[in-house]
Amino acid sequence: MGKLLLAIDDVSLPFRKNVGLYLTKPAVRQEPVLRPSPFGSGAPDDLAAYFYGTVLYDEGKYRMWYYASHWEKNPDWPPEKMKQVAKAPWWFHGESSHFKTFGGPLCYAESDDGTNWTKPALGQVLFKGTVDNNAIDLPHTSVSAAIVIKDMEDPDPNRRYKMTYQFFVDQCEEVIAEYGTWNSVALAVSPDGINWTMTAIPYKDQFLEPSSFTKFNGMYIIHYHVMGETEGYRSEGGHACGRTGVARVSPDFDFWPDVLVETFAPTEPEDPGKRGHDGTYDQVHLGVGAASFGNVCVGLYGLWHNADFNNAFDQISGDLGLLVSNDGIHFREPVKGYRFIHREDSLATPVPGYNFHTILCQANGILNVGDQTLIYHGRWRNAGGHEDDVDLNQYASSEVALATIPRDRWGAFGLNPDANDGTVCSAAIILPTDCALSLNADGIAGLKVKLLDKNFHTIPDYDIGVVVGSDGLDCPVEWAGKSLAELGGRTVRISMQMNRLGDDSPRLYALNITDKSAGRSK
Repeated sequence: MGKLLLAIDDVSLPFRKNVGLYLTKPAVRQEPVLRPSPFGSGAPDDLAAYFYGTVLYDEGKYRMWYYASHWEKNPDWPPEKMKQVAKAPWWFHGESSHFKTFGGPLCYAESDDGTNWTKPALGQVLFKGTVDNNAIDLPHTSVSAAIVIKDMEDPDPNRRYKMTYQFFVDQCEEVIAEYGTWNSVALAVSPDGINWTMTAIPYKDQFLEPSSFTKFNGMYIIHYHVMGETEGYRSEGGHACGRTGVARVSPDFDFWPDVLVETFAPTEPEDPGKRGHDGTYDQVHLGVGAASFGNVCVGLYGLWHNADFNNAFDQISGDLGLLVSNDGIHFREPVKGYRFIHREDSLATPVPGYNFHTILCQANGILNVGDQTLIYHGRWRNAGGHEDDVDLNQYASSEVALATIPRDRWGAFGLNPDANDGTVCSAAIILPTDCALSLNADGIAGLKVKLLDKNFHTIPDYDIGVVVGSDGLDCPVEWAGKSLAELGGRTVRISMQMNRLGDDSPRLYALNITDKSAGRSK
């Protein structure tokens, strides 16, 4: 199996001297790639298209699953689904409040280029008099968070696509007895990503807003967040916690143990009385939006700038922070507190005469296609907190946005401003049996590569590796008369020597150790 060593990964590349980390500023497309359908059109998403969802690049096509919000109730829900919206809880709107907005169903879109999307008519859900819509039929109506993976390792083609989604429990007695009163998560499988079968509801009376679903090291991992005193999770000292990223894991997608693990959380106030999800300090919204790249995960988290939840919800805004992990569960910031995508760089479509805050939302939206890393995310236009103002309620919308970086260029090692040379050295790595090394780098004329044993001693004949070709995403490294494959199976460290040439400092973004027998590691 190949390995991807990212500059932002201080576990894989922990050692350095005279070298600093320079994070990349992504390019953000100002226009959304997916908007809600026209307001009042009767479409399932005529109010909002929330990217609590997924984008996959699947057999040459971009495919998106997202959660819709619509204006005024669908009168065509069958009786067992109508009761789910007849008594929807206050936090999900419905007739029990002054809102005319309803969340769900989940919807599907597709694209040939990743920026121009269509909403195909699936013919699955009768919605306001027609099945000519892109809604997905599921057992639940009040739903969100369409988090999908394609699991090619599953031998059953009917389970190839796997999804976790959140549903909101309707308030009838028999449902409360089975599922509790709190929203939870359901699991579903599909042979094609279009026709889904719900397989399980693994937890009762617990779960809140899944942000991503990954498979890493053979484990299925659902990321989401907890807050307050939910799910038996507390802050230090047994106090209520603010929004905190957590995860649930399963070895097979069928058995999910009823335990959770903290994935990422910011610093909470020292004063326990100021903790909890209503505290007016920055918190983690939705947990981690993670993507697996073989041996490493990269993720985003919602940096939720909280306000008085009950009296000033419309003052809440949110940015996206950058995270990395080596086990798919425990994440850390390459640079603490860094706003990787600031809301001002990816603003929700404005409404003339209003100044609504933007909350950016992450999910299953990071993927590599060709020479680019695509970062799909949601722009939530926060017009919330005005239950009695119908005009403002209709502006509480969301859309799907796109940011890009060159492939795997999340951040780079570069010489410190006052340094003319420096070093970066990897952790000990077992090389694949048939391997090659390339660098994702600029300024390669100033780079040399040396191989060391696990005790940091130079391996004979591998002291001067030359980076050949021109700057780019895949710059091969060669040793005179030697092949890296000759060291296959050995434990080595890779040492990169960086030298300033004139005014130019090299930039090293990543190392790719490819297993030629298995193809590219990603």
